[in-house]
Amino acid sequence: MDDHPIVEHIPRLRRYARALAGDRYSADDLVQDTLERAWNKYHLWRPGSDLRAWLFAIMHNVFVNQMRSRRLDLEQVMEEPPSPQVRATQPDALELADLERALSRLSLEHREVLLLVAVEQMKYEEVSRALGIPVGTVMSRLSRARERLRQHIEGAGHIVSLKVVK
Repeated sequence: MDDHPIVEHIPRLRRYARALAGDRYSADDLVQDTLERAWNKYHLWRPGSDLRAWLFAIMHNVFVNQMRSRRLDLEQVMEEPPSPQVRATQPDALELADLERALSRLSLEHREVLLLVAVEQMKYEEVSRALGIPVGTVMSRLSRARERLRQHIEGAGHIVSLKVVK
């Protein structure tokens, strides 16, 4: 299996799962479930299509299904994680903790798109295929995610909602 095409994507799947799930143990379970489903459904993958996008689509669906099956609503999933104990002499660790906390406050839809584009460096079309949403939705979610992340990091007390103009 070491030379199977899926293997080269495992580090990216792990990184994305960690960002989605929030902790290493849940992320490991998510990766394992994703790989198991991909292995069992590999015959459905179309050679020549983007294997990475296909794997991320599977992970997205597994994650959503896990959330539904656990009957957790989005607010419970997005609860702020406890602050890690970091010494004041570690400014980089503090900034990383702030970033993780800000990411955890984003909605699942915004966090997924932001992570796939910014961390996994996927193209909008790849994200569109992976999440099953139009490219325009990817672009608007990414824009909103970046703005909300910036507001969280800058310490904005509340996020201003856009008004619908008729």
